[in-house]
Amino acid sequence: CVQVMAPSAPPSGAVSDRARQAVLNFQEVLTRVEPVAEQVCREETPDQTCDFAIYIDRSRSSGVNAFHTIDPQGQPAIIFTLGLIAVAQNTDELAFIMGHEAAHHIGRHLPQSQIRAAEGAQVFAEIARAQGASAREIGTAAQIGSLVASRQFGQQAELEADAIGTLIAARAGYDPLRGAAFFARIPDPAREFLSTHPPNAARIDVVRRTLRAMGRPGV
Repeated sequence: CVQVMAPSAPPSGAVSDRARQAVLNFQEVLTRVEPVAEQVCREETPDQTCDFAIYIDRSRSSGVNAFHTIDPQGQPAIIFTLGLIAVAQNTDELAFIMGHEAAHHIGRHLPQSQIRAAEGAQVFAEIARAQGASAREIGTAAQIGSLVASRQFGQQAELEADAIGTLIAARAGYDPLRGAAFFARIPDPAREFLSTHPPNAARIDVVRRTLRAMGRPGV
């Protein structure tokens, strides 16, 4: 859900201190944000499992990323890579990202995305079939329909997750606007064809509007 290019390596003498501080930052955020995310989940979707499991992917090949999934037992899980923990500049960024990923579960985005993709594939396939397309062309149309539907829903889901993530981070005592500054350092998805992520400026705007709705002055 959050994916950026790896930063250039810092001077070797600073690596250990920076790594140590990154771990301490993550531990602090985990302690403060997880219970808030679970409380918001219970408030908004009491029929869902709201006991989040937070994991760290320690593989160097995983790059800089964070995402939400559901484990085989039905428990919502949030995975951070070591790369992302290392590049986050402060606890506000980690808190916002954690809240954002938890929000995907609260918004039921994973199952909804699968449904929308299947619906898009079906619509495009039926259109192609009605026009007398071959079996191969129908299959291609279904793939395009799935991509188009995923893009449309994906951007909507990301903005909703930003709004709920703002609420979670703020309740946990962090500054969501400072946390969302993370987006200023990643490539703008608006430049990517069929991107499932909205433009970075739109995401910052959602954070600002959510904070204003919460009564935060000067945002």
